[in-house]
Amino acid sequence: MTSPSNEKTYSKLSPQQTWILLISILIVALCGIAYELIISTVSSYLLGNSVYQFSLTIGFFMFAMGVGAYLSKLLNNDHIQNFIKVEIAISLVGGICSLLLFIAFPMVRALYDVTMYSLILIIGTLVGMEIPILTAVLAQKHSTKDSIANVMSLDYIGALIGSVAFPLFLLPQLGLVRSSFAIGLINILTALSNLYFFRHYLTQVKLLTVISLVILSVLVGFTIYGTVLTSYAEKHLYFDQVIYQKQTPYQKIVVTKSATTDDQRLYIDGHIQFSSRDEYRYHESLVHPLLSITGKKENVLILGGGDGLAVREILKHTAVKQIDLVDIDPEMTYLGKQLYQLATLNQHSLNDSKVNIYNQDAFTFINQHGILYDRIIIDMPDPHNEAINKLYSKEFYTMLNKRMTVDAYLVTQSASPFFTHKTFWCITTTLEAVFKETLSYHVNIPSFGVWGFNLARKTRAFPQHFNFDIETRYINTESMQASTFFGNDTKRVNVPVNTLMEPKLYQLYIDDLKH
Repeated sequence: MTSPSNEKTYSKLSPQQTWILLISILIVALCGIAYELIISTVSSYLLGNSVYQFSLTIGFFMFAMGVGAYLSKLLNNDHIQNFIKVEIAISLVGGICSLLLFIAFPMVRALYDVTMYSLILIIGTLVGMEIPILTAVLAQKHSTKDSIANVMSLDYIGALIGSVAFPLFLLPQLGLVRSSFAIGLINILTALSNLYFFRHYLTQVKLLTVISLVILSVLVGFTIYGTVLTSYAEKHLYFDQVIYQKQTPYQKIVVTKSATTDDQRLYIDGHIQFSSRDEYRYHESLVHPLLSITGKKENVLILGGGDGLAVREILKHTAVKQIDLVDIDPEMTYLGKQLYQLATLNQHSLNDSKVNIYNQDAFTFINQHGILYDRIIIDMPDPHNEAINKLYSKEFYTMLNKRMTVDAYLVTQSASPFFTHKTFWCITTTLEAVFKETLSYHVNIPSFGVWGFNLARKTRAFPQHFNFDIETRYINTESMQASTFFGNDTKRVNVPVNTLMEPKLYQLYIDDLKH
């Protein structure tokens, strides 16, 4: 065989070798899009603002691919050997990308940013080099027109497979850390396959094989012991011991427990949902003002609240006959029933015969025919992404209005009037665009700080005083009266109405967090 520096050598590729190269192109695209999605998702999970994170990741990744395509011109004519070297490099850097991000996050924020952008630029540059290299090889076997057509079609197909596989299989089955290990394995196996089938064209077969096998062994070990590595990465994010964690198709759920105080906490996508030490303050304030108002309260709807803690408080009101709980994630409601720590905390409320659980999207559930409700409780996370933003929109509140009886009332958690000042009052303003009157109030929750809520009514007035005829640990008539007064640093500000067409709330939330 002639020297691999002679490009004419590749014109003698066998049909089998040609197919190996074509399959490699598909795999390159699959892995490339998967790395983009992994880095974007990790950053969204850790930093929030998913549109911002995905946009930056995709933008810089595409730029880096362009740089890589240009740099490929500077390589020598050992095209297949160069391709294998690039695959080896991608398998190593891409395979550990999510682990590096999780480790960098608890340190200085600038270190995370440097790590994230470095990974994007390195992986993007390497991916950008692969397609021109393989196109140059195939162009010696077929016409340039046919080669480009074959390469681009397989590149797009691979991107489709990767983008579909990530949310449907990789993320829910393997999680973020093990997903990057798995994709790295695909890259290194591609390198080894090309090493075998093109060994006669290569000058560094033994060296590249040894390096590839070492990386393969490392990635296999990482994948097998992925749970341990994930736990190592997770413990940097939480002060307490992680007793449960799972990446579902909808969110990352983590439950922690303190070894010293027996405090249990629930996190969703890195955002704390409650602390067992003071959650009663939040849930009593969410539920009891609404249900203490006189009038019919037989049918209650709660949106969110899959942990069962709000349901625990609702069940204290004997007038309630039916509770429909809508939470999109079946894993969350399963934990509310089956995870010992959580089921004990919610007093097994989700097993009560009055409770009906619907694992559906709240927007879809409301936008269909069904019974009318006397009281509605919205216990959704803060609007830290676009999907949740729609559940605080004028359109959503209009749909809720149609599912309420004539004398019905509604309450929604509304973020912090102190830390997310504009967000809180935007929710109030949006409610006022639909309902006749609202009542804003706030409480102090040690784990969260100052937290806000909004009541809304269809026709009947709010009472002058809220009287609670049930046993509570925190809320009473006096505390409720005081909670409706806002100081200068939390007083109302002028903000727009949040709609589906103009999602102002989401941007206000992001802006609030910056100050």
